Amino acid sequence: MKIFIYSVIILAVILIGYHVSILDFENLLQGESAKAAAAILASICVILLMAILLVSRKISGKHS
Repeated sequence: MKIFIYSVIILAVILIGYHVSILDFENLLQGESAKAAAAILASICVILLMAILLVSRKISGKHS
């Protein structure tokens, strides 16, 4: 499970890098740039959720 979590985090970081390259900073919320901004936000959420899952698994491991 730990390998899967780290793989998802790495994939999310790669997706952030790809979508940052698509962003048009002059028209940030229009067209393809808006889709890229939403995908970046979603990837950040995935990283945050995976970090929470890692911490919760570490805490539950200490109690078992």
